[in-house]
Amino acid sequence: MAKATDTRSAATGRAATRRTRSASETEKIRTALVQRRDELQLEYDHALSEITELQRERLADSAGDDQADAGTKTFEREQEITLANNLLERITQVERAIDRLGEGNYGWCERCGNAIPVERLAAFPSATLCVSCKQLEERR
Repeated sequence: MAKATDTRSAATGRAATRRTRSASETEKIRTALVQRRDELQLEYDHALSEITELQRERLADSAGDDQADAGTKTFEREQEITLANNLLERITQVERAIDRLGEGNYGWCERCGNAIPVERLAAFPSATLCVSCKQLEERR
């Protein structure tokens, strides 16, 4: 069984092996993340305007609706709102990645402190967990 001091020294050793990024690498990552955030923000704004417009149309065109029509419209509205909320969550994740980059924690697992593989970051730039920790989280 490992002692608390052994665990602390292992964590310190991992932190010491972290490679610092050059200013140009950091700026490339920041630019890509900001661009992704802006794309998601435009998509979110567009989704909100569509939801608003569809809501206006539904209110104007609801005369004579039966229960099935009302239920269908409610279901569709909830789906649209869920999609907009998912976009908002993705925006939040990217903003958090930008913050982590500024703090020097970007690319390092929040749970175990190991480096997140470059391939994972390329596929999911706002990843906060390494592959092993993410698999453990999904099993729960």
